[in-house]
Amino acid sequence: MVTAEELAARRQVIAGSADLQTLLTHLRERAQPVIERVPAIPEHKALLSMDGGVCPDDGATLGFDPWSPAAHRCPRCGKVWTGERHDRHWARYQHLWLAERAAHLAALAALSDDGPAGARASDILAAYGERYWRYPNRDNVLGPSRLFFSTYLESLWIGNYVAAATLLKTAGRLDDKVARAVSQVADEAATLIGDYDERFSNRQTWNNAALAAIAVWFEDEDLAQRAIEGDTGLLAHLLRGFGGDGMWYEGENYHLFALRGLLTGAGWARLAGVDAFADARLAERVAAALRAPALSALPDFTFPARKDSRYGISLAQPMYVELWEVGLARLAGGASGVGRDSELEGWLASLYRVPPPPPELFESYLHDAGHAPRPTPHARRGLSWWSLLEMLPALPDDAEPWTPGSVLLETQGLAVLRAGSRYAGLECGPYGGGHGHPDRLHLTLHADGVHWLPDPGAGSYVSRDLFWYRSTLAHNAPCLDGVAASPGDAVCEMFEAQDDWAWVRGRFDGLTRTVVSGPAYLVDVVELTGREEHAVELPWHFAGRGDPRTPGRWVDATLEDEFVSRAERFVPDVPGPIVVPLTADGRELTAHLLFDGELLRAEGPGLPGTGTRAPFYLARGRGRNLRFVTVLEPHRDEPRVRAVRAAGETVEVETVAGVECHRFTGSAWEIEGSDGATRSLRGARELVAPFAPLLDLEGPTRAIAAALRVSAAPSLDGTLAGFDLSEPLHLGLEDQYRRSEDAYPGPDELSATAYTAWDEAALYVAVDVTKPDLCLRPGDAPPLGLDNEPDDIHSDGLQIYIADDAAGERVGYVIVPDTAGHGVRAAATTDTAGDAQGVAGGWQQTENGYRVTVRVPWPARARPHVGGRVGFDLIINEMLPGRMRRAGQLVWSGGNGWVWLRGDRQDPTRFGVLELVA
Repeated sequence: MVTAEELAARRQVIAGSADLQTLLTHLRERAQPVIERVPAIPEHKALLSMDGGVCPDDGATLGFDPWSPAAHRCPRCGKVWTGERHDRHWARYQHLWLAERAAHLAALAALSDDGPAGARASDILAAYGERYWRYPNRDNVLGPSRLFFSTYLESLWIGNYVAAATLLKTAGRLDDKVARAVSQVADEAATLIGDYDERFSNRQTWNNAALAAIAVWFEDEDLAQRAIEGDTGLLAHLLRGFGGDGMWYEGENYHLFALRGLLTGAGWARLAGVDAFADARLAERVAAALRAPALSALPDFTFPARKDSRYGISLAQPMYVELWEVGLARLAGGASGVGRDSELEGWLASLYRVPPPPPELFESYLHDAGHAPRPTPHARRGLSWWSLLEMLPALPDDAEPWTPGSVLLETQGLAVLRAGSRYAGLECGPYGGGHGHPDRLHLTLHADGVHWLPDPGAGSYVSRDLFWYRSTLAHNAPCLDGVAASPGDAVCEMFEAQDDWAWVRGRFDGLTRTVVSGPAYLVDVVELTGREEHAVELPWHFAGRGDPRTPGRWVDATLEDEFVSRAERFVPDVPGPIVVPLTADGRELTAHLLFDGELLRAEGPGLPGTGTRAPFYLARGRGRNLRFVTVLEPHRDEPRVRAVRAAGETVEVETVAGVECHRFTGSAWEIEGSDGATRSLRGARELVAPFAPLLDLEGPTRAIAAALRVSAAPSLDGTLAGFDLSEPLHLGLEDQYRRSEDAYPGPDELSATAYTAWDEAALYVAVDVTKPDLCLRPGDAPPLGLDNEPDDIHSDGLQIYIADDAAGERVGYVIVPDTAGHGVRAAATTDTAGDAQGVAGGWQQTENGYRVTVRVPWPARARPHVGGRVGFDLIINEMLPGRMRRAGQLVWSGGNGWVWLRGDRQDPTRFGVLELVA
């Protein structure tokens, strides 16, 4: 944002720049339809659901047309769909589009004296000033919000809303009535957003940007200090969330989102007196953040779909291009002395030469929504109002070509090995926060224009196949003992690049993976060394199609996974490597697989959004010392690699030029060429401490209670018969409450007293709940279709967890009183392997609520005894009339904040303790 003096100066810059004049013309043309007629303002708060905005026939996401509030077309089949769920999905983007259009129109009014544009911007501001209070702050998914279902969306919206008002005010075009309406909306938005600090989530960057904008609007120094300089403010995000290598700790997708939020917030911070581009240290970190996506970019200029990223998204999308335009302008104009960045200039010039990618819908950039895709590469003259306000008048003509090389992003733990057009990437760093995947030591390969070994990303958060894309099996990552990798951090032990050779060695969970990149091929070695026997599985999700060239046959096999089908095992006719040639888009890849074990082939979900299933391979071995050697050669003509052999610790690769020998010496990877010359790759790395977004030095004090042994099981009929009432568990304190939008209503509205008993067969729990408005979900109710969480959490009811640390087992159940009678229904929680068939009990309605008595069987290997201690937790779900999602929870072990995103899960480190007494 700009002051009045800067606004006048920018007008002069625009007048003298051909690019900016053309951009101004483009923005006028884009604004004309909005000036000529008033766009529809949604009547509803946006809703996140499984079916809203999704074609019922083919599962494709319905297109967003800002001029069509009630008819939504499928881009795949062409059918038009109607209904409230689709309308409320449309509302999510329409609210954001309208605020963005208001800023767009205000920029035209401020920079070119466009009266009609300014008038329409004021109309949009006034309309929301009158309507904002109609949208209820309830049924949210992630943080309080009126217009949306998550706080960060409210932050995106209010940022553009306040930007429009500020531009009009600076240009003298905002009347007092509209200004008062804006102030009222901004004040309420600040309360909502400020109430929900997401600490070091990428979303909090946008929350900070929104609070900074509101602080500038109100000239509120305290709010500005919190949003900019607070413990989780913009500067903390810049210096901690963006690592020393410049990459945001949650990966590329969230890096780009957080970076736009940071640059937006930094613009407001400058008006509040904190200029990040005037401080050399801060400016250098911003420059590193701008460079990071270029360093990890795939050869086709998409970003790797690491962690929860969207798959196949081009970095040449206008929203991303605009980041580098604004970033370059601020670096060049800042007082820090950083100035021009030739590397970024070359990168940006390369992006403008990329063929136009398919248009994507982004929440933070809807400038192109409702317009036909461009047939030519994107140009800086076709960007948004933000670029008109900030980008350089012209790009330098002397930018060097973008020529990336092999690189290790140290704090991200991503090693990129480049050789010509070939790209290999190894995940050997931190898990990456809440968006991380259990894919440590995953291998990506892109060569000759084909993404041979992709990371699939995440797909839709409200689709069941999300759990596949977040699994180890869905990645090209090793898996130990058939169990998904833990959310731990891998370590990069070695990395070095020498001319046309490069290598990396990573370690995780007892496994090491070494990837060596040469001029013609990759050597990949996965190893397990230890005293205990383990099973190791190594999936290979190759693009293209192919079948082993090695003689043999396929027989039926088993691969246990809910998403996997058609498993087969390959029975080779001869010992030695299994050679698999693959073809995709006219390109070829030959894989030489050398290991002791069996090779399986199965089908799983294809890449996100395709709605297809795709075959993949899986190498499996068992032992104390295992070694999987794979040589991958992408090629267009005849392959250079003829054979692969393993002789002790040496890998021999026979090529058309002779035999090349590879071996790890403990401190280096040595390559002996066919001419006898030896090359050593070294590069031992120091351990880089992973970013820790939350630091809990003391942790919660564990709740402790006693469970009394019984000689006969209680009646379990909804009465307290059979329970000793001398050792109650109380739930009725504010710090035991997890809230959604509203604070704890008090013990008269929600509280509980519980009693526990035990014998060798089960734990018995009686819970007396005080809750005047009973809201029970019937067992035959239609599915809510909201998300991937169990519907029964959106009902009054219980969640009970038992953990036996000695047995290494835990179980959890969601238990809801059955409205059809006096029984209960139970389901195992999604984070445990409990058997709900063993859960039984009854319930009764009481004068002030309800009472539940249940039998919960012990974990299978548990051995309860007098004097024993077991982990235990009890949660009371709270549902209220008129809501779609639960209002809150009471948690015996302690509330710990907010209810959102918890589903039916409970962190076992928070469990309390039950002491089993006689």
